[in-house]
Amino acid sequence: MKQLLYGMLVVFCLLLAGPLVAGAAEGKAGAPEGKAQAAVATVNINSATVKELENLPGIGKTTALNIVDYRTANGPFKTRDDLLKVKGVGEKTMEKVRQLVAVQ
Repeated sequence: MKQLLYGMLVVFCLLLAGPLVAGAAEGKAGAPEGKAQAAVATVNINSATVKELENLPGIGKTTALNIVDYRTANGPFKTRDDLLKVKGVGEKTMEKVRQLVAVQ
């Protein structure tokens, strides 16, 4: 009788653990692809909307509005580092977004 209970317990545990293991494997398999997509996707700071800029790390609504206002007042950005001239964009923010923005 004990063997039957232990056997049923083992089967029950395996049934519960199966989806957890499968979910973890799917998450790991998808991670490199997601990183590759993030590395390719850049935001053109000369044409980006406020919403697009808000999706960048460290850029909130106010800073995104400041970027668009600066661009409107001063013309297109010539380099990525021109973002440092915008109120709300400092060195720390620039480090976060440098590889995610482009000037075209």
